Amino acid sequence: MPVFIAKRLGAAALITLVLVAVVFGLQKASPLDPVHAMLGAQASQAAVDAQRHALGLDQPLAAQFWHYLTGLLHGDFGTSYHTRRPVGEDLGARLPATAELATCALILALVLAVALAFATTLRWPGAGLFRLILIVGASTPAFLLGIAAILLFYQHLDWLPATGRTDLGDAPAGPTGFLTMDGLLAGRPDVTVDALRHVLLPALAIAVGPAVSIGRVLRSSLIGNQGSDYVRTARAKGLTERRVLRSHLLRNSIGPALSMTGLQIGLMFAGVLVIEQVFAWPGIGQYTAQSISVADFPAITAVTLVLGVGYVVVNAVVDTVQGIADPRINV
Repeated sequence: MPVFIAKRLGAAALITLVLVAVVFGLQKASPLDPVHAMLGAQASQAAVDAQRHALGLDQPLAAQFWHYLTGLLHGDFGTSYHTRRPVGEDLGARLPATAELATCALILALVLAVALAFATTLRWPGAGLFRLILIVGASTPAFLLGIAAILLFYQHLDWLPATGRTDLGDAPAGPTGFLTMDGLLAGRPDVTVDALRHVLLPALAIAVGPAVSIGRVLRSSLIGNQGSDYVRTARAKGLTERRVLRSHLLRNSIGPALSMTGLQIGLMFAGVLVIEQVFAWPGIGQYTAQSISVADFPAITAVTLVLGVGYVVVNAVVDTVQGIADPRINV
């Protein structure tokens, strides 16, 4: 297992380095001049040359890449052309909101996926209707599903809020940046409840599609393993189908579902960026949309790197968990 984990961490580091190199190359290939973007079109040539030297843009390309890489290691993503602040500070202010939304969406997707797999495998009452609802939701674009959720649960039923992270003006700002956790840590259950009410609709809009994909793979794996010798032995001992499924089938069938979960993470990140616009969620999705409209390349590349590294890290964790669940994996 240590060798397996070391291989996965090494592969994750290599992929991250390649991603950084690709982003750096795209930044250099862009026709936008960062110096003119920072100083403005009316800046003098002397000011442009001085700023270009200060940024190291007059150095060889290899030296520029090394400077860019070491800067990233120290959290230096450059300065935003739009906000005129360090991009790292902007991301630090907005990333917790996106991370909270993505985490809640992932948890909700896993819960729905397991419920879908168990309900259809054990043929629970109403399993067919539950599966139909999820499939219809998964076939609908995330932004359209979010708009439909707002119309139903906010405008028509008035059950859940439609925008923002909280309606409370005195919500705690730390220490985790997750309002659902910070409310508990601060002894403010009202903050946690309000945060959960705000995050539920956008998280559900993101989670439905991945839930169906993961649930289908898990269901197929469960059904495929039902004829195994260890399952027949467990049934011969008099165990109920639910006990056999939970105690014997699940661990041996979870590997393909974990692999699918890792693949769905990327789609969920893309869904987060779109859904944040629909629900006015103050995360990096809104930040990216504002940056694209003004060609703020440092901000765009920083978001790309953060999401890319997040995807690599999550998949490395998924591979490790898969290795723990199935020790036969040795590659």
